[in-house]
Amino acid sequence: MVFSSFEFLFRFLPAFLIIYFITPKKFRNAVLFLGSIAFYTYGEAQYVLLLLASVTVNYVIARSMYKTPEDGRGRRQAVLLVLALCYDFGMLFFFKYSGLTTKLPLGISFYTFQIAAYVIDVYRGIVPAEKSYVNLGTYLTMFPQLIAGPIVNYTEVSSCLKRRTVTARDFESGIRILVIGLGSKVIIADRVGMLWNNVQTIGFNSISTPLAWLGAVAYSMELYFDFAGYSMMAVGLGKMLGFQIPVNFRFPYISKSVTEFWRRWHITLGRWFRDYVYIPLGGNRVSKSRHIFNLMVVWFLTGLWHGAAWNFVAWGLYYGVILIIEKYLLSPVLDRLPDVVRHIYSIVLVVIGWVLFFSSSFGQAADY
Repeated sequence: MVFSSFEFLFRFLPAFLIIYFITPKKFRNAVLFLGSIAFYTYGEAQYVLLLLASVTVNYVIARSMYKTPEDGRGRRQAVLLVLALCYDFGMLFFFKYSGLTTKLPLGISFYTFQIAAYVIDVYRGIVPAEKSYVNLGTYLTMFPQLIAGPIVNYTEVSSCLKRRTVTARDFESGIRILVIGLGSKVIIADRVGMLWNNVQTIGFNSISTPLAWLGAVAYSMELYFDFAGYSMMAVGLGKMLGFQIPVNFRFPYISKSVTEFWRRWHITLGRWFRDYVYIPLGGNRVSKSRHIFNLMVVWFLTGLWHGAAWNFVAWGLYYGVILIIEKYLLSPVLDRLPDVVRHIYSIVLVVIGWVLFFSSSFGQAADY
């Protein structure tokens, strides 16, 4: 069930909202948890137990880490953290990268990163282990962001899981954001996507150079308005339910460098890799060679997160190389260029990057 479908907009959502708001506040987490499971079951009934297993395993392990507030980070906590991460990423790798399954469970990349961040934060002492199974289940399975993000940190919603109020103004604002996101998806992304579909139908070997550029730009716009549209709908739905879901895109195509582009594109994914990979590796407080290594590791994993294929890895490494060049060589030059030149520079490199992203082979990318 997708947010732009009639089933969601005119059946599931109205029925859920009626039940949600007539339910006493202390039971609304349970309603949201059950409603989210029903939402997921509609599209992925065969994998709903996998989702619930993720909630259960991480709930038990996080609760076992700290039995009293005085417990420190010792060997037991470290072992439990490793067990949780082995389970979380083991499931992700099995379904996404092993090749032993033909269908990828919806949202597994998003909810795996989300629950992994939670259990790491519990280990670090940033947040206490959630005592309520229903609350943790609500956090992980919340249908507004379950399928396509954003990746929400537990710290961002923990207080709302305990107590939240939805005013008429909040609800109205949520509807407005939902409608704008829906329009981005249906009116812009789906229409622009027709051009990209035509380019694919013609075949990469048969298109002219202008049509190739037009197709790549169409793909770039379709991808942005589709993904950003879903993220906006998630923010709007969250606001209607009393949650502040983080913004995931901040007009990335107005960027004047590739570095700025990645501060604006898929913000919550970049934040996850920064907090749980880049900084633990040492961040930028290391030697230049180690810093370059850290960046390449992050971008290799970023590419791999998007899919188990060479093109995604190549796409990630492509950005890693560009960001390193910008930081150590191009930054002083870019700062002196007119804004329009910097804007063209960044857009051209981003569009070329999308060619790597959508190509299924090196030969296909070269043809394009």
